[in-house]
Amino acid sequence: MTSTTLSRPPAATAAPAAMGRLGLAVLLSGGFITIFDLFVVNVAIPSMQATLAASFAQVGFIIAAYELAYGVLLIAGSRLGDRHGRRRVFMLGMAGFALASALCGVAPTAGTLIAARILQGMAAAMLFPQVYALIRVSYGGYARRRAFGLLGMTLGLAAIAGQVLGGWIVHADLFGLAWRSIFLINVPLGILAWRLARHIPESREPSGADMDWPGAALVGAGLALLLLALIEGPQRNWPAWTVVCCAASAAALVLFARMQRHIGIRGGAPLVDLDLLTQPRFAAGCLLVMLVFSTASALFLCYALLVQTGFGLDALTAGLIFAPASAGFVAGSMAAPRLVARFGIPAIALAALLYGAATAALMLRVGAAGAGLDPWSLLPLLVWLGAAQGAVNTPLVNLALGFVDDRQAGMAAGIVSTLQQIGAALGVSAVGMLFGGTLQTCGGAGAAECHAQAFASALQFNVAAIAAATALLWWLGRRARRTQGL
Repeated sequence: MTSTTLSRPPAATAAPAAMGRLGLAVLLSGGFITIFDLFVVNVAIPSMQATLAASFAQVGFIIAAYELAYGVLLIAGSRLGDRHGRRRVFMLGMAGFALASALCGVAPTAGTLIAARILQGMAAAMLFPQVYALIRVSYGGYARRRAFGLLGMTLGLAAIAGQVLGGWIVHADLFGLAWRSIFLINVPLGILAWRLARHIPESREPSGADMDWPGAALVGAGLALLLLALIEGPQRNWPAWTVVCCAASAAALVLFARMQRHIGIRGGAPLVDLDLLTQPRFAAGCLLVMLVFSTASALFLCYALLVQTGFGLDALTAGLIFAPASAGFVAGSMAAPRLVARFGIPAIALAALLYGAATAALMLRVGAAGAGLDPWSLLPLLVWLGAAQGAVNTPLVNLALGFVDDRQAGMAAGIVSTLQQIGAALGVSAVGMLFGGTLQTCGGAGAAECHAQAFASALQFNVAAIAAATALLWWLGRRARRTQGL
């Protein structure tokens, strides 16, 4: 639910015409559907499994494919908007998103759905950066703060709607379409937004950097091979080809790093400025972002499988139980800036500690109750978890970006935004290994008991990731105190 702006500062951009309310509403709709489709898929996973006979590994790819394509191409989308016109690229992204959503909705197999989700993530990467950039260059002062406030509220509502509205859509089984409706609803909305996008003023930055397409292809291939091995490996007892995928992934990522350094030495515009990652505090901030954001999609997947597949709840009931956690996230997000302004990094570290404690309590509660669990009894823990997560996520990106100079802020924002989605995709693969592995070894226990054990096992990853993030925050806090001479 947290992203960063990826374009150049407004001072370097020709001022566009004033944006009216309708133009802003269209931009906000772009942000809404992008985040909505990150969350809504989780409540539909059991329905997809039933109708497509999808394996557990394929379920992981349905979620991770969107996140990976979205994350890897975010910088590309930003640079395309700068050079070719942000409104134009927004319209192309919106049209592409509607088309990809239609392909998702009619996908006959799990494999074709995964391919369509990749296309959907690519379109989202073109669409979403323009939302931030156009708001930033179209408004100033109080109007800009108000517009970004409306955007933040829209993204929060999208997360809640993904659980509740998405659950209702799947449960209602409109026209007998089951899960397909969650994608097909994007088609008329996307076409309408595309048609109304003419009310958005055009802006561009012709001197913006060229896109490093070979670099994007190389890092995308490297990460895709890694996810393929991590998701398929446990299901197939790690055959030789999964080991080859890991080796090929490492080779591709090493080659990517060398290419980026060579482009920088030549005076070009690399996709990633590796010199930034040699700065210890910024590197730590990037690792923090990956660790914390790896836990969100992982939790949503495990929760949906637990309460729907394991305990037989319908998608609407599952969404209603989780919705207060999303409301807690919004509340935590609103409180975080004031707390961080007053107490600094220790406030984020405390929020991370509370987030880890809530995750551990949820893990222990489900593991101890087993088949006797009442899913509604999880509601207080979910609210606690959501509020603590919001208090961590919201200031985390600004914390990482605060470790670099202003002249490096654009590149740093691109790196952090990309790592948010890559971390989410890797988190899904990690909990998939634990969840799926536990189900395979569960034996003759019933579905509820097996899924409760699998949920508790999978959340060990989240607890470990949050514990590592808390330790990093403590280290950064100590370093900040030393710098200040305290």
